[in-house]
Amino acid sequence: MPSRDVERMERIQRALGEAQVDGLICTLPVYVLLLTGYWPVVGTSIAIVTRGGQVQLLAPEDEKELAQKSWADQVHYFNPASLDELRSAEDAIRDPLREAVKGLKLEHARLGYEHGPASEPSSYAAMNLYGASILDVYREVIPGATFLPLDDVLARLAAVKTPNEVNAIQRTCSIAERAFWRGSGRIQPGMTEIEVAGVFRLYLGVDGIGVKGVERADGFAFCMSGPNSAQAYGAYARSRSRKISRADLLLVHCNSYADGYWSDITRTYSLSRFDERKERMYDAVLQARQAALEAVRPGAKAADVDRAAREVLTGHGFGKEFRHGTGHGVGFSAISHNARPRLHPKSPETLETGMVFNIEPAIYVEGFGGIRHCDVIAVNSKEAKVLTPFQSSIGDLVLDRSYSGKRAA
Repeated sequence: MPSRDVERMERIQRALGEAQVDGLICTLPVYVLLLTGYWPVVGTSIAIVTRGGQVQLLAPEDEKELAQKSWADQVHYFNPASLDELRSAEDAIRDPLREAVKGLKLEHARLGYEHGPASEPSSYAAMNLYGASILDVYREVIPGATFLPLDDVLARLAAVKTPNEVNAIQRTCSIAERAFWRGSGRIQPGMTEIEVAGVFRLYLGVDGIGVKGVERADGFAFCMSGPNSAQAYGAYARSRSRKISRADLLLVHCNSYADGYWSDITRTYSLSRFDERKERMYDAVLQARQAALEAVRPGAKAADVDRAAREVLTGHGFGKEFRHGTGHGVGFSAISHNARPRLHPKSPETLETGMVFNIEPAIYVEGFGGIRHCDVIAVNSKEAKVLTPFQSSIGDLVLDRSYSGKRAA
């Protein structure tokens, strides 16, 4: 069993005390990870934590090799499938849930649970999400308990990472950094967007599995080139069969994970030397990035960080072409624009030490192309710590090897 994240457990216990509940029971993999240190594979696991700091985990038997590395005091294994009968995950967890609750003396407790809509990063090709049906199971198995939705408490807990969690996210970002360097070195004119994306994704796993302590590493990579890159402000990215040329802007977006801790990174490359238009766009985006970084500190308003980036882009004549917020929470989530903190013009939130989020200033010019530079940032005791400090100068983003201007020192 790995060392328990003592600071995380202290925060959970404090939050449960403030909410006046005796325990917390969660099924979403992101919250199972938060509560036990274990990232479920197929989504049938359940985590239970008491106000006194006891932790128990329910997990399917075929996840035992991974689940036994949680910091739970006890793991209850169940068999979700059998040749003797057809049964659902809800059927399979009833007995172990009853056993865990009895052992924790929560039969008549006030228990918090997740209730509302959520954005859940995919841990496998198909995932079980219990949804509203799990509350019926709780009430059947623990009829004497009272259940209270604690979505806001869970969101606040996930927003501020512990030092151990920041280190885990940094490890994910370091794996992605190697993938970006290796992937960008293989881009050639004539490749399709989907081929470029495949090269980057390959290295997320190749460079991740084998890193000390990492059990599962992979992710998603997308390439959008030329006029397609101008559409990258949308809710999702899409690699297509379009062949790239030297004249294109090449936007590569990555969401990768290592054992449940996620990155959110974008770099925009050029295969040829810049003309004046491209150089103006790159200068504006990178100056907006710097302004946003300088605005980050504990106590700063999230809206002020957004304003810092937006004012720079507006000053360069690209205000209308920056079509989304400057960032959102990252780490437990891959892409969730509701993950706190939200760096948005209307955000009411204040930054705290331990918050991890992305900063993604961008310009999208319809019919021409888009440039986005997305970094993962952690707030330390004084300022922003960039967890993705690579390929952040114009010289690093021009893949014409004969280019010598504005290259990083």
